[in-house]
Amino acid sequence: MQEFDLFIIGAGSGGVRCARIAAQHGARVGIAESRHWGGTCVNLGCVPKKLMVYAAEYGGMSADAQAFGWDIQSGKHDWAHLIAAKDREITRLNSIYVSMLEKAGVSLFTGHARLLDAETIEIGSGELAPDAVPQRIRAKKIVIATGSHPVKPAIPGADLAIVSDQAFHLPDRPERICIVGGGYIGVEFAGIFAGLGSQVDLVYRQDLPLRGFDEELRQNLAGLIPDYGITLHPGSPPGGIERLDGGALKVSLQSGEAIETDCVFFATGRKPNIGSLGLEAAGVTVDTGRVLVNNHGETTTPGIYAIGDVTDRYNLTPTAIAEGHILAERLFAKSARSWSFDTTPKAVFFLEPLSAVGLTEEEARQKADLEIFTAQFRPMRQTITGRTRKTFIKLVVDAGTDVVLGAHMMGDTAPELMQGLAIAITAGLTKRDFDRTIGIHPTTAEEVVTMRTPTRRVERARPPA
Repeated sequence: MQEFDLFIIGAGSGGVRCARIAAQHGARVGIAESRHWGGTCVNLGCVPKKLMVYAAEYGGMSADAQAFGWDIQSGKHDWAHLIAAKDREITRLNSIYVSMLEKAGVSLFTGHARLLDAETIEIGSGELAPDAVPQRIRAKKIVIATGSHPVKPAIPGADLAIVSDQAFHLPDRPERICIVGGGYIGVEFAGIFAGLGSQVDLVYRQDLPLRGFDEELRQNLAGLIPDYGITLHPGSPPGGIERLDGGALKVSLQSGEAIETDCVFFATGRKPNIGSLGLEAAGVTVDTGRVLVNNHGETTTPGIYAIGDVTDRYNLTPTAIAEGHILAERLFAKSARSWSFDTTPKAVFFLEPLSAVGLTEEEARQKADLEIFTAQFRPMRQTITGRTRKTFIKLVVDAGTDVVLGAHMMGDTAPELMQGLAIAITAGLTKRDFDRTIGIHPTTAEEVVTMRTPTRRVERARPPA
């Protein structure tokens, strides 16, 4: 039986980082993966989705180019060509992940891993190795990094719908698609399919898309989405799906409305991958479907840890990587670096991308009196194309200390700009620091340092007497 100082179940972004850093500090490390080297982000998430977003953007770019004098005609999109190109890139990245682990001295195991007790793991057959012969290994410390999976609501006909995993491998692009869910995945895929030429209906339970984002940003997004030909159905969750004669699908909404479509895509959330891991045998506590951990990633069983989506805390690739890095250094290095998780920036890659860092106005007003600075304007590029879409930028400032608590933006360069603002907000810079910074002209980013007068002042929310 092989023995390791550290064994990691799951070779996604967090697990791979944890394995590499631990190995670099001299630990004997093993890692098991049953489905995809690189995990969800590389294979069925961030990376292929961003490639498809790029594809969707080019249609609009070709039309805009004509306004600048280019003799370019928009044609029909070749879905099969895109999927093949995407698959080649994912295959390349898979090999890079395997190579990185091997070069770091990590032992790789292909198959499904489960805990037999707090120190023993059995690795059997999995999607990558259906005929694998079971083998057992022992480890002093074990990390669970198995990620999450998309789920469907329990409604009649749900089996007729797809989820994001399947959307990346559709043989053809549906001419009509109904996407259910107003979160990251629903909004992003609505933009992808609309940009590639599909008729898109976006159905969601809330009044506005992107629950958890700043309310004003959400309102601006809801006003923009129809400009891309997407039909919104807010406050109207589906009640059931049925197959019609001829093959089309009918989605019945609880509002009484019905949508006829060619494909139904559920983007209704994800759940941690904890099934068949043998957590009970190792005494690991599961709470509401997630592995319960403390602030150091420790489970209720000494020597067993969990990071990433399986803990259902941050659920972002960069935070999983940070958790894995911190844990490896805490276990095997003399000191561990730290990250500011409270100021984790986030982005939604819609055709008009959104990004944010820090507190929303709603969150901030629970803590302090505020000054709100906003700017909304038509970007220079659109003055030539004739499009009326506007960029929106917002800063949330503590009125008492002048510290910038949050930044929110919708516009072409929002995610790229927000990375720099995340540094400023993590550093605790004040609005005065922003104001005394000279802008780069002409850019969208200069608006961040030229907003001088508050749009409004907001008093701190106080509980009733």
